[in-house]
Order: sequence, then C-alpha cells, then structure tokens
Amino acid sequence: MWKLKTAEGNDPYLFSTNNFVGRQTWEFNPDAGTPEDQQEVENARQYFLNRQKDGFQASSDLLMRKQLIKESGIDLLSLRATRLEETEEIHYEAVTTTVKKALRLHRAIQAKDGHWPADYDGPLFMTPPLVSFF
Repeated sequence: MWKLKTAEGNDPYLFSTNNFVGRQTWEFNPDAGTPEDQQEVENARQYFLNRQKDGFQASSDLLMRKQLIKESGIDLLSLRATRLEETEEIHYEAVTTTVKKALRLHRAIQAKDGHWPADYDGPLFMTPPLVSFF
C-alpha cells in the first residue's frame, strides 16, 4: 500500500535549511494496512485508470486525500450539505455552512508540517493558498 510521508529527512545525504518542511515522498509497503484500506486503494486506482481511459489525466490526489483525512480524524460528514436551487435566495446559514465545510476539508488535508501536499494539475491549484489568506 502506498503511504505519503511528509517532512521526513532521516538520510545522511540530505540537507535542509527548513527542517524538510514541504518535502513529500511516497513509500510502498505491500503488507501495510487492513484489507479494507487495501480495497480503498485498489478502488482509487481503478477509478484513476477508468478516468485516464476517458482522457482525464489528473490523479486528483485520491490516495493522498484519503490518507490525510483519515489521519486528521476530522469528521467531514457532520455538517449537512447545502443545496440551493438556481432561483432560490442565498441565506446567511447556507453560506456559513458551506464555508465551514470548505475550511474543514482544507484543514483535514493539510500535512503535519503545515503545507498542503498536492499534484497541482487542475484549475484550482491555488485554492489552499487562497484559503490561508482568509
């Protein structure tokens, strides 16, 4: 199973002036994880392969997001989704709930050292820095 490691530099040949903040490496261990975890990884892999056949090349960082959300322990489903019709008026509660959900997601996918690991291959690649400015 693949596991993302961030901000680790226990190698005598590596040197860092910022304590390896932002460094990302992937490690593979075929025996790691529970059977459910391994099935999730296989499902994400199949999802990526199917999308790639349709011409969509981005990985969407599914493995990374699943791992970071699981490690963070943040419950992303505790706030209900807000759906508005096109003609419906936007209320304060809908906006605050949506902003809370977005911030909770970005907090869940933030690495231990403070950066947001990402593939940066889509149109929203600047979303985490923009959220940090708010």
